[in-house]
Amino acid sequence: MRATDHLQSLAIADWTMATSHPFTDALAAGTLPAEKMAGYLQQDYLFIDEFVRLLATTIAHAPTLADSVPAAQFLAVVTGPENTYFQRSFEALDIPGEAAPAQATRNFKMLMEEARLSGRYELMLAVLCVAEWVYLEWATPHADQAEALPFWLGEWITLHSGAGFEGVVAYLRGQLDQTWETLDHLQRDMVQDFFVEAVRRERAFFDAAWEGFGVAR
Repeated sequence: MRATDHLQSLAIADWTMATSHPFTDALAAGTLPAEKMAGYLQQDYLFIDEFVRLLATTIAHAPTLADSVPAAQFLAVVTGPENTYFQRSFEALDIPGEAAPAQATRNFKMLMEEARLSGRYELMLAVLCVAEWVYLEWATPHADQAEALPFWLGEWITLHSGAGFEGVVAYLRGQLDQTWETLDHLQRDMVQDFFVEAVRRERAFFDAAWEGFGVAR
């Protein structure tokens, strides 16, 4: 079994909820109220700064240039098309891009920061792998529905599905699988803790989004 499959199996209950959540089901069906999507986008945008720092630090810790290139290319997507999607969505929904972070948002940001400050490549990969793999799994089954939706719903699906994003997740999983083989038992236990906790906090973020974050005006 691949290391990443093993790690996923340790968090399977929360993983299943995070990847087949009522929030994302409603988003893909076009039945999610605009107010809930607006609150979700404001909170999700708060991750960008810490995510960029985490990804950039991961690039700096990659073993070789070849190992770093796919992450660097993905960083350009996050700071380019994805950031632009947020700005266009905020304008279309007539909301500001700033909001006070909800507890679920703070919790995931703190985990990203902890992984980044650890200086451990494998812990950074564990958090990144969860963040992107969960999104690939929930978005992919809905990719064919995206075009019929308002762009602030449909483009969120297309940003997290398709060959390009599949390649990002394959890269992150491959790096974590490869690195896992070099770790001792204690280091593997730490990876497991970060991976499982990241899944738990990802699921909690979707739970909070479904309840409704509220919208900053």
